[in-house]
Amino acid sequence: MRRIVMVGTHPSTQGGVSAVVNVLKAGGLLSRFNILYIATHRDGGAPTKIGTAIVGWLQFMSMLVVDRVAALHVHMASRASFWRKSMFIAPAFIARTPVIVHLHGAEFREFYTNESSTLTRRLIRKIFNRASDVIVLSHGWQDWLISICPEVHSRVIYNPVQLPECTPFDTRERFALLFLGRVGSRKGVIDLIEAVAKLAAQFPEIRLRVAGDGDICGAARHAATLGISGNIEFLGWVRGEAKLQLLRQATIYVLPSYAEGLPMSVIEALAFGLPVVSTAVGGIPEAVSEGVEGFLVEPGSVDMLATRLAQLLSNPELRKQMGDRARSKAKDAFAVECIVPRFDAVYARLGITPAIGNRDQA
Repeated sequence: MRRIVMVGTHPSTQGGVSAVVNVLKAGGLLSRFNILYIATHRDGGAPTKIGTAIVGWLQFMSMLVVDRVAALHVHMASRASFWRKSMFIAPAFIARTPVIVHLHGAEFREFYTNESSTLTRRLIRKIFNRASDVIVLSHGWQDWLISICPEVHSRVIYNPVQLPECTPFDTRERFALLFLGRVGSRKGVIDLIEAVAKLAAQFPEIRLRVAGDGDICGAARHAATLGISGNIEFLGWVRGEAKLQLLRQATIYVLPSYAEGLPMSVIEALAFGLPVVSTAVGGIPEAVSEGVEGFLVEPGSVDMLATRLAQLLSNPELRKQMGDRARSKAKDAFAVECIVPRFDAVYARLGITPAIGNRDQA
C-alpha cells in the first residue's frame, strides 16, 4: 500500500517543529491519512544525530524503491535541516514522487539571502518550484517566498494548538512573566532581562521565568550584573505538565525575538489566555494584533519593551481583556480542529484521501 511519508525531527526533540508534529498527531492527521512519520534528527551528540538521519534515509529509500510512497511531506528549517531534507527530496524528485515542503525555519530568509552561495540559492528555488506545495506559516512568509519563486505553488497553514481548559484570571501570579524558548540572541532574552531591570524598582515582586536551553550561564551572569538575580528563574528546558503549569501561573507572555517563523510558544500563550508582548517579526503579527491580544515592540528596543510590560503589570483589567481576546484568537485561528482539515486540500490535490480507521505510525 502506498502511503504519505512525513519526515522531520523526532517528536521528543526540543523545539517548535516537534511541537507542531505532536499537535498534528494528537489532532488525528497522521491516523486519518495513515501517514508514516520518519525521524531524521533528534537531540544528542553527533553520532546520535548522524545515525538517526542515516536510518531514516534508508527507511525512506526502502519504501521509495518499491513504489510505496504516495507523497513525501518534509518539515524543513534552515541550514543543516535543509541539507538533511534535500537528501530525501532529491530521490523523490527522481522517482517522480510528489513532494510537500513544510517550511518552518525562523532564519530561512537569512540562510537563503546571506549564508547561501549562488548555487545553493538556485537549488533552494528549484526545490520550491518543483514541490507540489510549499506550506508556509504566515502570509508574510508567503510574500517572501513568492518574491524569490514567483511560480511557486504555496499556501498558508498556521501552526496548530490544542486548547487547554481556561485558567481563571484571579488564580494567576500578578507579576509573573514567562519566556519559553532557546536562551540566545535571536530570541531577545538579554533585552528582556534588561527590561526587567528597568521595572524592578517600580514592581519589586516582578518575576521572570525563563524556560529553555542555550546560554543560560551567560544570561544569568548578565542578570547578576544588573542586580536582579532574585527576580529571574532559569528553569532549563521544560516540557509536559511542568510547561503547562508555567502557562497557567503566568500573567504575561514575553518573546522579544529578532526573527521567527510562527512560534508555537506564542500560540500556546494565546490558548492559555495570556496577553503577549512580542515583536513584529515573521508570522507574529498574524497571531498578535497590536493593542488587541497584546503589544508588539521593535526588536532590540528595551525601553519600549519595559514600557509595554509596565502598562500591563499596572492594569489588571487590561491584562484580562487582552487575555480573553488571546484565548478567542487561539480558538478561532489556531485550534487543531481548525488546522488539521486544511491538510485535506494539500493531499487532495495529489489525489490522496483519508484512510479512516488506520493507526498512527510513530
